[in-house]
Amino acid sequence: MSRRLVHALDLVADAGLIAAYEARHAPGAVWSEVVRDIRQRGYRSMEIWRIEDRLVMIAEVEDDFPRPADPGLRARVEAWEQEMDAFQKPIRDDGPKWTPMARIFALDEQERDA
Repeated sequence: MSRRLVHALDLVADAGLIAAYEARHAPGAVWSEVVRDIRQRGYRSMEIWRIEDRLVMIAEVEDDFPRPADPGLRARVEAWEQEMDAFQKPIRDDGPKWTPMARIFALDEQERDA
């Protein structure tokens, strides 16, 4: 079984930086160690969507998420995160980089027995 997580993040509002950020996330562009770290920590799937300078990440995670990170990947993952910091900014100045979102509507919960 899995569960869904949804987080939001803002990008620096600069068209050139946004284009560069998207290029860094194109198929095959994310470092293999980062992809391996994401999978090993219990992510089954992950998508990042963008409108303007707002990102929304939708992830399906395993029941035992979050799993411990592999220390052997730490340096490479930290280098990736430092590179991404040039593009990203938290939604709230005092908040985490990726802010968890709260679900407020589910179609399946609206349907009643007839």
